[in-house]
Amino acid sequence: MSRSAVNTPDAAPDTTAVRVALWRALHVDVDAPPHVLDDTIGLRLVAPQEGWRDRPDMHPQWTSPFRASIVARARFIEDLMTERTAAGVTQYVILGAGLDTFTQRRPEIASRLTVFELDRPEPQAWKRQRLEALGFGVPSRLRLVPVDFETEGAWWDGLLAAGFRADAPAVVASSGVSMYLTRDAVAATFRQVASLAPGSAFAMSFLLPLEHAKPELRPVLQRAVDGARASGTPFLSFFTPAAIVALARDAGFRDARHVTAATLAERYFAGRSDGLRPPDKAEELLVATT
Repeated sequence: MSRSAVNTPDAAPDTTAVRVALWRALHVDVDAPPHVLDDTIGLRLVAPQEGWRDRPDMHPQWTSPFRASIVARARFIEDLMTERTAAGVTQYVILGAGLDTFTQRRPEIASRLTVFELDRPEPQAWKRQRLEALGFGVPSRLRLVPVDFETEGAWWDGLLAAGFRADAPAVVASSGVSMYLTRDAVAATFRQVASLAPGSAFAMSFLLPLEHAKPELRPVLQRAVDGARASGTPFLSFFTPAAIVALARDAGFRDARHVTAATLAERYFAGRSDGLRPPDKAEELLVATT
């Protein structure tokens, strides 16, 4: 497929998904090893124009905390998936998959799983074309499931139609998605995932209210909020840790816990001399089990 086809606006992935993929590549490019996540495949999928590193939203210094948050949440979810695979789980569901590259980067694990990537139809068609053009293909264990997240129950119906086994445990991941959903939509997702077979796990990132962030970080976060609104994809939901845990437990999960940015920093960024670490009380994680 030609570069012009890759960059056709009506066939392209969401700008947020592109930014995440480029930040993951930027981590490998500008941050010193050890790298929390080694992902340059997303960069190959996007195939940006030359000079992409000069974009304002790719500035190595001011994007540092967001870059760290992106790679930390991805690494945590992949570590959880690895742990659950060792325990016998064979299904992995990624809600709002965007340009996720787990299947391509981690074949030693993915070969033991059926991976269901759920996203809107247009980005899914684009991604399928790019995977085929780059020679990765779409193996039978990878199911690209086109869904309309705005229609209640559509993602679940699409997942079942793609061969998901509701009677077998799974890991379900949703990162960088909850802020674009209403509280009611988040609660509905919780209830559906909480109904999965015992032994299932759900990992989701969420944004804390801006006033919880450190004062020096709030202006940067506010710019992100303003930018999302200006682009037509406003942030709709913010949660305190107590509220998100309570919502998960009310939905029927057996257990729910908040994973702080400080925990991620201790696990993945300890000993670094460059100051790279995810910001506290900005985007953090919920992990819930059935």
